[in-house]
Amino acid sequence: MSIVLGIGLALLLNLPLRGQAAYRALFYLPSVVPAVATAFLWVWVLNPQNGLAAPVNTGLNRLGLASINWFTDPATAKWGFIVMDLWAVGGVMVIYLAALQGVPTHLYEAARIDGARGWQLIRYVTLPQIAPVIQYMLIIGIIGAFQYFTQTYIATRGGPENSTLFYALYLFQNAFEFFRFGHACAMAWLLFLITLMATYGVWRVSLSKAFQEG
Repeated sequence: MSIVLGIGLALLLNLPLRGQAAYRALFYLPSVVPAVATAFLWVWVLNPQNGLAAPVNTGLNRLGLASINWFTDPATAKWGFIVMDLWAVGGVMVIYLAALQGVPTHLYEAARIDGARGWQLIRYVTLPQIAPVIQYMLIIGIIGAFQYFTQTYIATRGGPENSTLFYALYLFQNAFEFFRFGHACAMAWLLFLITLMATYGVWRVSLSKAFQEG
């Protein structure tokens, strides 16, 4: 999801708009906020009683709909982390923006002469040219997903009802709360092997090999 949103924002912010630099800075700023501060911020924002989510729940109740309890409800807890991570998608967006600015303009000109417009330019010119960057960001995203720890440790500690007990947090609990160091070591090696296989699989089916220029 962050890949799609990051590419979409990069495409929009690559357009010649007034105040372009300000928009880029606005979207990028959340990504420089430390993960700990981000977690505390969103725990408050999504608090269904006292946070900014409270008026939203009030509106839902007036419409006869159930409140969204975010980090206190197993059904919605993971969505809270998705919202938290997408808020900081500006860091990914900047990388895609740099890749877009490296796409040769003569390719767009040739495609327009051949009759390509709008989505066709993105599909047949833009995406193939930035495919190596997409591959790189996908690999980094997979590694980061397997190591997801800080946000859930601060926001939920794996709750409610272990619905956000991600692998890295469970590894940490085994090592430093239950003191089962042998078990935690085995889990760490398993995590390394799974991450290695996943990244190797992405590399094997890389789009960059299918869309090499020339």
